[in-house]
Amino acid sequence: VETDSLSALAALPGAGKLVNPTASFAYGLEGLDGQKARCGSPPAFSSAEQAGEIAELYWMALSRDIAFREYAATPMIEAAARDLASYSDLRTPRNTGAIPAGLIYRHGYEGETAGPYLSQYLWMDVPYGSYNMPQRYASLAVGKDYLTHYSEWLSVQRGAAPSAGAQWDTTPRYLRSGRDLATYVWKDFSYQAFLNAALILLGQGARALAPTNPYQSHPRAAAFSTFGGPMVLDVVARAANAALAAAWCQKWLVHRKLRPEVYAARVNHHLEGRAQYPLHTSMLQSKALEETKRRTGNFLLPQAYPEGSPAHPSFAAGHAAIAGACVTVLKALFDVDFVLPNPVQSTADGLSTEPYPATALTLGGELNKLAVNIAFGRHFAGIHTRSDARESLLMGEQVGISLLRDFVRTIPEEFPGFEVRKFDGTRLLIDTASL
Repeated sequence: VETDSLSALAALPGAGKLVNPTASFAYGLEGLDGQKARCGSPPAFSSAEQAGEIAELYWMALSRDIAFREYAATPMIEAAARDLASYSDLRTPRNTGAIPAGLIYRHGYEGETAGPYLSQYLWMDVPYGSYNMPQRYASLAVGKDYLTHYSEWLSVQRGAAPSAGAQWDTTPRYLRSGRDLATYVWKDFSYQAFLNAALILLGQGARALAPTNPYQSHPRAAAFSTFGGPMVLDVVARAANAALAAAWCQKWLVHRKLRPEVYAARVNHHLEGRAQYPLHTSMLQSKALEETKRRTGNFLLPQAYPEGSPAHPSFAAGHAAIAGACVTVLKALFDVDFVLPNPVQSTADGLSTEPYPATALTLGGELNKLAVNIAFGRHFAGIHTRSDARESLLMGEQVGISLLRDFVRTIPEEFPGFEVRKFDGTRLLIDTASL
């Protein structure tokens, strides 16, 4: 495909439209150009790492409707954890080789494995101007998966619209399960979760601001256009779109990695004897394949969305890149060690929240968790894998840091610089001396 020519795309067959391939050439005057952002590579098709990641997606599809708070008491999660622990190169948090229920489907960033699976910023009310907005959302209907029949799968791959629309549970609920999270990252706007987090953080007052904010102890002046709410909201939006440009460059100009639903079709054809593919042997031994076959009659990966994956390559992941960039700038503008008051968790039915006891949850840990939640929500949908998220979160972090470096050059106040606690826990000071 001549990706720099929209006229060339017009000749492609099928009703579906490719999503914005020309954006891979976009550049900006702030932060890294998309072509300059560094990104690791996805695992090879036949690798043990790829096998583990696809097995994880089968388990995530099978457990979409299990409430996060019930993971520790659910046989399905116990079976998933036991099976996934057998994969030699599945890069997931472990405890002496095992994957406890409290670590399944997590990433392992600092603070991210503490407390409930979901970040507080997906549950807490959002101060939206004069309205305090509860985070209750409609969700896709429980038990309804898509593209589980080969004829429908093939039709959608060829560009046709799905034969039927989504089925919904229209009762607004707090997010409580993988299906709810998958729905959230299907219908959200690009940086919705991080705009909400910024509004929540601003609502917590000066005590939540970064110690390097020059107005924290200023006797005569207060923050506004710089270091105040307008700057916070503006920076989050800028980070989001800059990260998308970087992801789109990797998608269309570098990797063009196939989607999990396509990989899973290779698994299906291999196991049914229709074709032979160089699949890692561990992929073919997953207990999740047996359960998927029992439920659907084949080995296709059940999708959360009627249309399956969007029409752009899998690697890098747009949601994860946005998450990495937005969380990075928020961690620079707020105090990552601030302990959140009155943490909550959703009830199993999602109709309310209740206090979450015991664990102290920090602002920075919950932001890291939010980034992983948004990235892994796409895994629960069946459209991205763990390495898509891992490398894209780190690329987004680069984009966020590059924006902060540009801001340091233009901010008029004297201040010690932005301190960023990176995903790996290291501290980075961005000041004029470091440029």
